[in-house]
Amino acid sequence: MGMKKRSKVNAEINMSSLTDIIFLLLIFFMLTSSMVIPNALNLKLPGNSKNTSPSKETPTKITIARAGTYFLNGNKISKSGLEKRIRELKKANNKLSVVITPDDNCPNEHVVAVMDMAYRYQVGAILTDPK
Repeated sequence: MGMKKRSKVNAEINMSSLTDIIFLLLIFFMLTSSMVIPNALNLKLPGNSKNTSPSKETPTKITIARAGTYFLNGNKISKSGLEKRIRELKKANNKLSVVITPDDNCPNEHVVAVMDMAYRYQVGAILTDPK
């Protein structure tokens, strides 16, 4: 009886093609991640500062209520009016600083809008704990 031997199936996986694919994916993600520009606020974190003398001027206080209403030094103001007033105050005082105090349940979009205004007009902004 002439029976043929069955050829044994090789259970090994060729790893060279897999490493090539992983290497190409690594290069792709490294190149694409360097092209992404983060869309974030430039925050000044506490730490050492070049300016050692504290400012003697009282900062402007901006309060944000739960419903999204804005108050500038205790007076109710609209969002566009607040931006206009910040611009005017910055022209009058080059070293303007504001203290932003949001309500405890205030949506973050209102806080970010005020911080964005301060950033655009290069106003020093301090965010306090919600009340």
